Amino acid sequence: MHVWIDQRACVGNGICEELCPDLFEFDGNLAYVRTPGGARLGEGDAAIAVVPDGLLDAVIEAADECPGGCIHVLD
Repeated sequence: MHVWIDQRACVGNGICEELCPDLFEFDGNLAYVRTPGGARLGEGDAAIAVVPDGLLDAVIEAADECPGGCIHVLD
């Protein structure tokens, strides 16, 4: 599974980082996907990250709870 955030739709809630801080980072304005090693990814296609097996449930919950609907989980 993979995940990316559409920053154009991000409303700055930060719930993604609260629910899955190992994979999401909120800088006070926008949310970003991080690699499992902690590096923040950019935007667009460069921001697609592999979801480690142990984080899949948290990523899906973050996507479901995101008020902007900007978190996308892909096969």
